[in-house]
Amino acid sequence: MTNGPKTGPEVSIQLPETKMATESGPLSGPLVSSQRPESRTTAGHRKSDVMHVVVRMLCLLTSVTALSVMTTAKQASTISLYGFSIPLYSKWSFSDSFEYLVGVSAAVALHSLLQLLINVSRMLRKSSIISSRKHAWLIFAGDQIFAYAMMSAGSAASGVTNLNRTGIQHSALPNFCKPLHVFCDRVAVSIAFTFFSCFLLAISVVLDVVWLSKY
Repeated sequence: MTNGPKTGPEVSIQLPETKMATESGPLSGPLVSSQRPESRTTAGHRKSDVMHVVVRMLCLLTSVTALSVMTTAKQASTISLYGFSIPLYSKWSFSDSFEYLVGVSAAVALHSLLQLLINVSRMLRKSSIISSRKHAWLIFAGDQIFAYAMMSAGSAASGVTNLNRTGIQHSALPNFCKPLHVFCDRVAVSIAFTFFSCFLLAISVVLDVVWLSKY
């Protein structure tokens, strides 16, 4: 006799293994980004580096133009004063303000050239043009100092040029820019490029701040 109900043979069933979706391929869909965070960060660095290089190149061109135009500003002419013909000769080195503009423009040109060479060499090595936050702070301080220097140089030269064009009120001194129009025009062009260089340096300062805020 048996003490309990009979049981049939035990049967084990093995289910087929299901493959994960990751084995068949990468996930795709509207909620899945095809770019990794590292690639997006690298792309952001590259765009910032290209903008820095473009601004440096433009600042170099404008500062060199301001320097070269000012250093070639000279003219000889004559002026009639109380019936007398007085010879005039004007040159940029006769004014301290113009000399200051030339000196600042030369310093900015050297600064821009040095930064441009460093940026291009680092980009060719496929590395970021700003190596660390200390480097970024150093560039930020230098760009800001040179921007203020260019602004002061352009303002000082503008005052002298305005005096040459209008003369001195309640005096017999005439408008010197009428007989010396070539000289005054070259000085005006140099001042315009000086302020343009100041504007580009201000853009560079903004780019430095953006880099410091992001990285």
